[in-house]
Amino acid sequence: MRAVLDERLLSLFQRMTRSEQQHAIRVMKRLQSAGHEESDLLVAALLHDAGKSRYGLNLFERSAVVLLRYLLPRRAAEWGAGDPQGWRRAFVIGELHPQWSAEDMAAAGASARACWLARWHQEMPDSAPGDEIERLLQALQQADEAG
Repeated sequence: MRAVLDERLLSLFQRMTRSEQQHAIRVMKRLQSAGHEESDLLVAALLHDAGKSRYGLNLFERSAVVLLRYLLPRRAAEWGAGDPQGWRRAFVIGELHPQWSAEDMAAAGASARACWLARWHQEMPDSAPGDEIERLLQALQQADEAG
């Protein structure tokens, strides 16, 4: 972990829940097993969900967001707009945490490329800044989707 994250980024990682940390480590290990050693990609793997730590989600909320994003993606995205309050809170966190992750990573000194990867880990932007970073994003998304 310390080989990938400096002290400021490690502090951001430590804000995450234990289950989010374990997920992040699994994502990083999947990438490494596939031959990826790019430091920006590994940082993004470890911190792509760091924005969730701004607000806590319990197991029920996390499960509901995952299930409803799968079953009703457009509706879940609509529910994810606005402030993280009331019954839509979990959907807002699910929708906005990539942006929050990138912001928190940038504030902690992560590279622009690592922040970009974390920002887009749930979707493909309309235009990527190049083939190489798009390839890294696809690798991150595949590793993340595997659980």
